[in-house]
Amino acid sequence: MEKYLRQLISIEFEDKKEIFSGFLIDWTQDWILLKNNPVDFIIDGYTILKNKNVKAIIQNEDHEFTTKVIKLKGLKTSADEIVPLKDISSIIYFLASHYEIFQIATKSNKAVYLGKLLEINDDEIQIDFLGTEGQFEGEMSFKQKKIRVIEFDTDYINSLKLIVKEEQKK
Repeated sequence: MEKYLRQLISIEFEDKKEIFSGFLIDWTQDWILLKNNPVDFIIDGYTILKNKNVKAIIQNEDHEFTTKVIKLKGLKTSADEIVPLKDISSIIYFLASHYEIFQIATKSNKAVYLGKLLEINDDEIQIDFLGTEGQFEGEMSFKQKKIRVIEFDTDYINSLKLIVKEEQKK
């Protein structure tokens, strides 16, 4: 992984159809932090992936060209702050205090869950689920070991945060 640090890569998993692309910011034995490159020449937030069942790390001519365009556009490909990738509790506490709202996904690609942290213990994470209309809709619990992807500071999440702030003013 060291050779990919600060470079654009794509990560393929054995048990997920989705391929994740981004600039490698940091990694540990358990987690990978990417500055997210969801499509074309766009940078959109961060993705933290569970470092499990990685099938391949891809870096080819397309990645080189995309990197060149992104840098020419002046987009930032590094992180503002160091996210502690020690364990899921450290990650979630950091995100809750610095970004408030984050998104989690499990192995299944069927749904993602946005919310803010309510409680965390050794086994579970409880969030106040944030719906697509920017309304908090109640408590949801997730087993820590089932969480595979965490996203934060994306345009979608930040847009819903604006709605939440606007609603709180009323």
